[in-house]
Amino acid sequence: MRPDRAAKARRRCGKVAFRLDGAALKKQGREIRCYDYVNFPYARVRDALIQSAVTVFQSATKTAASRAQSVAAELHVDFGGIGVKTDIKIGVKNVAERVTKANLIPITTLQLEWEAASMPRLFPLMKGQLSVYPLTPTETQLDFYGVYKPPFGAVGKSMNTIVGHRIAEASVHRFIGDVAGYLRQTLG
Repeated sequence: MRPDRAAKARRRCGKVAFRLDGAALKKQGREIRCYDYVNFPYARVRDALIQSAVTVFQSATKTAASRAQSVAAELHVDFGGIGVKTDIKIGVKNVAERVTKANLIPITTLQLEWEAASMPRLFPLMKGQLSVYPLTPTETQLDFYGVYKPPFGAVGKSMNTIVGHRIAEASVHRFIGDVAGYLRQTLG
């Protein structure tokens, strides 16, 4: 399988089919799960994220944005042909490491939160966790599980049902893909 097809085959995003550690998150909004992989050992990926996660996230989105000739680290919403963009601020609230009891696999979890840097009420607030764990000795999974609150209260919930959830899923998919791509490039 070609590398670009392999990456697409392993990258998934969408509605959560099962819960991770996010029982408390589930009550806070609509769920999204997205994952990708990095073709480097777990320890290298984990160390890069633990040492400077926010820098990795910002650099990943800036690198992807510059390739796309757009503003770096932004959320974008398009309503009827009118585009609204805003820079985002990403925060790492907590980092935890554990080992699964069943098969002794190490997992590093970063609790994340992001929102629009200005006019945050115009865009969804995203809360989630990025779990990092080995797939093989040379591949590492980036597994995002999160929830978001649509803006605009009841009107926002209606808009979310029609199109908002697709925008949120696309944003998370792009974010995880950008982070995985950045790590593949910089760890090499």
